[in-house]
Order: sequence, then structure tokens, then C-alpha cells
Amino acid sequence: MRQIDKADGQRHIRASRQGRSAGPGRWLAITAVTGAAGLLIAACSSGSPAPTTPAASHSAAKASASASAAAARAQLHISPGDGHHNVNPSKGIKVTSASGKIQSVTVTSGHQTVSGSFNGAHTVWRNQWALQPSRNYTVQATAVNSSGTRITSTSSFHTLTPGASDTAMIFEGYKQSYGVAMPIRITFSSPVTNKAAVEKALQVSSSKPVTGAWYWDGNQTLYFRTMNYWPANTTVSFDGHLNGVEASAGVFFTADLTQTFDIGPSLVVVASTKTHYLNVFYKGKQWGHWPISTGRPGLDTVNGTYITLEKGNPVRMVGNGYNELVNDAVRFTYSGDYLHSAPWSVGEQGITNVSHGCVNLSPQHAAMYYNLATPGDPVTVTGSPHTGKWGDGFTVWFLSWKQLLKGSALGQAVQVTSSGSTFVSPSSVTQTPATARLAGPKPDNYAAQ
Repeated sequence: MRQIDKADGQRHIRASRQGRSAGPGRWLAITAVTGAAGLLIAACSSGSPAPTTPAASHSAAKASASASAAAARAQLHISPGDGHHNVNPSKGIKVTSASGKIQSVTVTSGHQTVSGSFNGAHTVWRNQWALQPSRNYTVQATAVNSSGTRITSTSSFHTLTPGASDTAMIFEGYKQSYGVAMPIRITFSSPVTNKAAVEKALQVSSSKPVTGAWYWDGNQTLYFRTMNYWPANTTVSFDGHLNGVEASAGVFFTADLTQTFDIGPSLVVVASTKTHYLNVFYKGKQWGHWPISTGRPGLDTVNGTYITLEKGNPVRMVGNGYNELVNDAVRFTYSGDYLHSAPWSVGEQGITNVSHGCVNLSPQHAAMYYNLATPGDPVTVTGSPHTGKWGDGFTVWFLSWKQLLKGSALGQAVQVTSSGSTFVSPSSVTQTPATARLAGPKPDNYAAQ
């Protein structure tokens, strides 16, 4: 038996305690209840939508915001991505807009900011110099997409801590004055294999415009030499934005390098081993035509354009058959060639070559030259039966302009102004190598390598 009770306005179906089957009547009752529920559902569907609970509304809004953020990130991409660690600082930052133009990019690391630039279409932004190792960076970018919607994206990441480092040193001293042939010389504590990356990190500025090029002498020495001599009375600044640059695989620079120095008055000398005379040009005018004696046969003073390295008064000179204190000595090769006072050979000066390889001058002329000389003054030797040896002093002026360009990893010329330097194609350079002695060495020295 079954019994249907009403309690609290609801109907309940209660099976009797007897173990009989409900039979057809039971199935009819269940069907009736199910049918009634169906009528209720149909009635609800034909009316107004059911109210959404607060929890469901919040969940939907959160999902929508998440989808919008994902869409924004897809349209405005920042690399390295948010949360990345051990980022290679030399790879830099790249912000890309897939739709519309980038309006602004701000990169900070503590109180420091990072500079960069856009491409012409304002769809890509890159930082200018390498990032610093072992630092946290935050990038905030804003763009306006093609539909006019403002999009923002942010990324925070941490650069790696190098396992090995390289250091760079510059030859020139702060606020020191040098001659018009002085190249910038940078030396590195370990071999550099990423030479192009290093060149790109270097900036030169000059109070007077010049054209030059970088030249690698091996893997640990880098020169910047001008096409022609520096203009006299020029201030030169060097900025090596090296911190974070990967010198070789896994080896990074961890500091920048800067220096400022001056180019003084022009002092150029040309020694002829054939005529036995030295032509001296000071401040653009011929200042002297002095008799000299150069290296005797077998000890010849060799061809090439060198620069003065140092001077001393007196200098102890020791060699095969001599040990002398020599006055007013100006050195131009590592192997020991000087322009110096030689009172013992005055009778031969202007007539014949009797020295051990140095350029002998009278005491009066040697003192005059010594008082003007500074490191970096060009010294050219001509007329010798032999050419100079590469690396015996600062010998980058042995190179022609074309040879100089071949020593650059980028193969480009560098145009220098007061606001900095720019890499340019050599074919776009309008300046030409000078052949006048006051501006640069003549082609007869190019073979001296």
C-alpha cells in the first residue's frame, strides 16, 4: 500500500513497509511528477531570465578581464617575458605591437632608467645599450591598437649573474694632451670573440668632425684610427657602453669605460734616410729643415709612419758597443728607436748615415723638438731599404684606409661629431685619405707591415 501525505505544502511519496512491488500505479505517479517538473521548466524558459547570483557575476567578470589581458599581451608583446630569470643582458629588450602603434615604453631598474628607440612605424622598440647583469628590470609599454583601444603591458625580469667577466682599459689618460696621430687604444683582459657586439657598444665624440674606423689587432687589442690625422686642438670623448655585453661565450663585461682627452697642436716630422734631412711641420707650417743621420747599413732606420711614445732627458741607451746617457730623446718604436741629441755625429748629419738605428740630431735641434713633442705626434721615415715591423710601436698608420676598414668586425666607417658617432657604409663617405704630410702618411708607407 502507498500513502501520500502533505507536509509543509509539499508532496512526498512514501513507500509502505510491505514488500510488494509498486506495480503500474507507481510508475504512473513518478511519470506524473516528472511531467510536472517539465511544465515548470517550460514555463521558466518562456519568461524573463533567471537572476544571476553575485558569485557567478564576479566569476564571469574575472574571466572576461583575464581574456582581455591575454588579448592585450598578444597585441603588445614584451621580451623578455614577465617572471623570467637568468636573462642574458646582451640580448636586450624588444617591445612589439601586432596591431597599432606603440605610444610609450618605460624601463626601470631601481632608480635607473633604460634608453631606447622606436622603428619608423612605431611598432617595435629596442633598448640602446646592453642591460646590466644581476639586476631586476620592469618594462611598462602602452600602445593604441587599430581600433583605437589603449593597451598596456608589463614585464618584470632578472638578468643573469656572470660566471666570468672581461675588463677593458684605455691607453689615453684623463684630460691629457696627445698628438694628431694618436689612435684610441682599448685592451681587454681576455680574448673577445663577439667583436661586432663590442664595436656597437662604443661611442666616440669629437669637438671637430672626423671619419675613422675600428681596427682589431688580434682578439685583445682594438684601435680607433681616423682616416686622416685628428684636427689640431680637438677634444675627444670615448664612451664604452660595455656593461652587460657578452665578450665571448659566457663571459660578460661588468662595467662601462669612459675617457676624455685632448689633441694638441699639430707637430709632424718626416725623416729621409736618403737626403739625411728632417722636415718639421708645426701648427700647419714648416718649422724646420734639419740635418740628421739615421741608421747605418745593416742597422737601417726602417720606413713607416709611427707615433711618438714617450720622451726622456736623459735616457740611458745600451746596445752593441755603446752605453750612453742621451739627452732630449723622443721614442717612436718599442724596439728602441728615438729622435735624440747626438753631438758625436754632428759632422756626419746631413751627409751620411752612421747611427745604430736612431735619428741623430744636433743638440740644438733635438732640444727644440723635445720641448714640443707629446705622445701621438706622427714620425714618418722614408727612403729606407727596409720597411717597419707591424706592432713595433703604434703602427696603425702603416695601414691604408681600405686596410683599416677590413680590420673592423662590422666593416663600416665611423663618422664622429660633437654629439657622438655613427656607423656608415664606407661607400657613403665623401672624405678621402689625404696625401699631404700634414694630414696623413703617403702611400709609400702602406707597405711597411
